[in-house]
Amino acid sequence: MGSDVRSRVSAYAIAVAEGRLLLTRLSDSSPVFLPGLWHLPGGGIDPGEQPRETLERELHEETGLELLDARLVDARAYTAHRLGVNWNLVGLFYLVDLKPGPIAVTRTDDSTSAVTWMPLSGLEESRLSPAAIDSLGMIGAGEMRQ
Repeated sequence: MGSDVRSRVSAYAIAVAEGRLLLTRLSDSSPVFLPGLWHLPGGGIDPGEQPRETLERELHEETGLELLDARLVDARAYTAHRLGVNWNLVGLFYLVDLKPGPIAVTRTDDSTSAVTWMPLSGLEESRLSPAAIDSLGMIGAGEMRQ
């Protein structure tokens, strides 16, 4: 990966309701994963911020929804090269409960361009970020289409 590597720790929300997974679409300004992929709500933990605070902030910015509860279920490491930067990303994955409500991206100048509840049965691996793919195993979701 070379000697110029940036590290990032992110908190991701795994929200499942009625056989659907809450996903956000990455925009062109996505720092680590490729734009256009469907990804989990969440993002980088700011200095001094607790992971739960990150989840609350990112969920509001990316989905408009309010966090009720969060339980850490796993952590994974990823390497990526994007926009001239080599990344070492550690993702903390939380199974979350959300306050029901309409979904909408509330911060449109960031790394999220869309949000949707996507049926688990229709997910295609080629349309998902590596973190979203990994989350499916954490919730015991079935096989995906390539």
